[in-house]
Amino acid sequence: MQFGESVEVASFSRLRPGALGAPWEPFLVLPGNSLTEYELVEVDGMVALAARAEEGGSGLYRKIRIDLRRHPVIEFRWRVVREAGETPLQAAARASPLMRISLAFHGDVAKLDFEDRAKLRLAKMLTVNGLPYASLLYVWKLGERLDTVLHSPHTDRVRSIVAENSAKRTGEWVVVRRNVLDDYRRAFGEEPGDVLAVGLMTDAGDDGSRRRGYYGDITFRSAP
Repeated sequence: MQFGESVEVASFSRLRPGALGAPWEPFLVLPGNSLTEYELVEVDGMVALAARAEEGGSGLYRKIRIDLRRHPVIEFRWRVVREAGETPLQAAARASPLMRISLAFHGDVAKLDFEDRAKLRLAKMLTVNGLPYASLLYVWKLGERLDTVLHSPHTDRVRSIVAENSAKRTGEWVVVRRNVLDDYRRAFGEEPGDVLAVGLMTDAGDDGSRRRGYYGDITFRSAP
C-alpha cells in the first residue's frame, strides 16, 4: 500500500532512453497477436514512453496497490503522433481508442451474477492475462462525447470513460486529471476496491492503420 501525498506509478521522465523494464510487463489480449513496440525516448526535451503499433497490438502494465480513499486523483499526459503528409485519421478507425490508460480493481467475484462470473472464467482461459474483478479505462476515442461511459460489448466488468476525443489535438501533449473514485462510482454504480494494477495500450486501427503515441508520467494524488 502506498502512502504520502502522491504515488508515482510511471516516472518515465526520470529514466534514460531505451527499453522499459521492470516493474512493467507485457499485457497480451490474444495469443499470437502482433506486439506494440514500446520504448523510452526523448521528446520535447523530456523522456516519455513511445508506442508504435503496426498491426494487432499489446499493452504494458505494472502491479501496484493503490487505496483510492487516500489517492483518488489520477494525473497523466499523452500525445497521439501524426507526421506531416500522413492521411487524416479515418472514421473506420474510430471503433477502437487511439490510446488507453487502464486500471484493474480488486473485488469480490462471488457477488457477481452467474453470467459475469462465467465471462471472467472464460477470459482467463482464452486470453493470456485474463480479467480482474473490474477494469476502468480512460480512452482517447474519436466520435464520442467527452466524459461518456462506454460499456464493453464482451463483459460488463470493463467500462471506459472518454477522456479525450479530438483529432485536432493530435501532435500535442494533452494533460488528463480525473477523480477515479467518482468515475468508478458513476461507471459501475458501486464502491471500488483497491487498484491492483495500472496499464497502458496503443493498438493498430480497425482500418489497419498504424498508430503511434507518447505516454508521459502517471501519478495518483490525494484529493485537494
